[in-house]
Amino acid sequence: MKQASHRLTVATAGPGLYDVTDELATWVRAQPIQEGLLTVFIQHTSASLTVQENADPDVLRDLADFFRRLVPEDTQRYRHVTEGPDDMPGHIRAALTLTQIAIPVQKGRLALGTWQAVYVFEHRAGRFERSLALHLLGE
Repeated sequence: MKQASHRLTVATAGPGLYDVTDELATWVRAQPIQEGLLTVFIQHTSASLTVQENADPDVLRDLADFFRRLVPEDTQRYRHVTEGPDDMPGHIRAALTLTQIAIPVQKGRLALGTWQAVYVFEHRAGRFERSLALHLLGE
């Protein structure tokens, strides 16, 4: 059994979904592991991860719009407001989504479906450097 780890930094510029599939795939292809499992973990509490459609950008816009309606930015609703009106909603949105995902690796490649991509789902306004911890385990 072999394993490899890596840290990937993703720059975000406001709420939305940021495709990291190519960066993940490039790193996986560079590893000596042909069959295994890639775990991706985001080291933040107001951003998350998702696997979503990569063909129609309206899917991503609709998803982001849905979360804005589901968890509004309203300082009257929350106690935790010292970091701005988007911070607590960002924590709630992250709690409703995923902080880690696992993707099978087959023949040295991510085993994603044809229309799937991996996204960092940024829930806050402003510019951030989001850190992803990658761990690949296999043969």
